[in-house]
Amino acid sequence: MYDDRRGGSIFGAFLLGGLIGAALGLLFAPRSGKEMRDMLAEKTGEYWGEAGEFYETGKEKVSQAVQQGQQTASEKGEQLRAKIDEARGRLQDQVAQSASAAKDKLADTTPAVHAAVDKAADATKSGVQAASGKAQDTLEFVAKKASAAGDDAVDSDESAPAADKSVGGAPVTEG
Repeated sequence: MYDDRRGGSIFGAFLLGGLIGAALGLLFAPRSGKEMRDMLAEKTGEYWGEAGEFYETGKEKVSQAVQQGQQTASEKGEQLRAKIDEARGRLQDQVAQSASAAKDKLADTTPAVHAAVDKAADATKSGVQAASGKAQDTLEFVAKKASAAGDDAVDSDESAPAADKSVGGAPVTEG
């Protein structure tokens, strides 16, 4: 298949065909040398003019194709830029909405958290106070028992004879 996008191939084929045709015409022409040269010069000028026109036409077509390509690329670039800006705007809106929703949820849960912390603090404070009271009661109880035991020991020392202060038959000395 022939590829129309290669303008150079068309021009090259045209020139090659012209040259081959001219060479064959010279070989088989029944004219004299002067007539042949004049005719060849005329045809060469004619073909050269056609080749120049063909070149200019091809150049204009390529220039138009380049301009259309640039215009299309510019339009597509603008469309893509607009889509990107639109997507960026939607993303910013979604982020702002999510942040606002999270802030609202936090504002809603903050009082509940404060209440739970206050409740736990009160419960801990009550527990510490109760434990402190129990410890104080225990200390007072131990102090009473110690005092009572000390009083009993003093009473038993005063009532006991001095000779009875022995353990296993050995006398116990104080001091």
